[in-house]
Amino acid sequence: MKLLMSPASPFVRKVRVLLREANLLDIVEEVDVSTSPLASNPTVVAANPTGKIPALLRDDGPALYDSRVITRYLDDHANAGLYPPARVWDVLTLEATADAIMEATVLITYEARLRPADKQFDGWTDAQWGKATRAVSAINDRWMSQLSGPLDMGQISVGCALGYLDLRHDARGWRNGNATLAEWYAQFAQRDSMLATAP
Repeated sequence: MKLLMSPASPFVRKVRVLLREANLLDIVEEVDVSTSPLASNPTVVAANPTGKIPALLRDDGPALYDSRVITRYLDDHANAGLYPPARVWDVLTLEATADAIMEATVLITYEARLRPADKQFDGWTDAQWGKATRAVSAINDRWMSQLSGPLDMGQISVGCALGYLDLRHDARGWRNGNATLAEWYAQFAQRDSMLATAP
């Protein structure tokens, strides 16, 4: 199998962390591609009509896309247990919350990098940041017991979301008012899989 990816994408990073935690690097090749919302890579479009990464090329079926689909597939393939049945709804909700942080903050990045300055809208950017900060606060206030349990895909997703905040939006200070989550992330970021996938 081949993973179409770019190291800076937090959605890609989720999959790359899973590959390392589930010992799948011997059967999934990471293929770095250059693509953007304004110039989609033809190889990516052939795998995913929306032109988004990650996309997983399989030998025995059509390509899979959307990070949550890929992580569920790979977890099942490796029997890695990152979506434990007894906690699956909590894991999926936490993963969705982390993905919402990624979605909002990637859009902020695109607004600044891809739109001409005279067409950028601060109100829209502030609204996206509001989504991200509410989600970060919710994790800090409601989900720390989940983050402290055995490794699962919710934890990996939160770690990758917070890593992206540090990469692209560190000046906005997501740690303010979220000390418990910040302490958790400081430790989680030291996992070998996180260090190996840091953009």
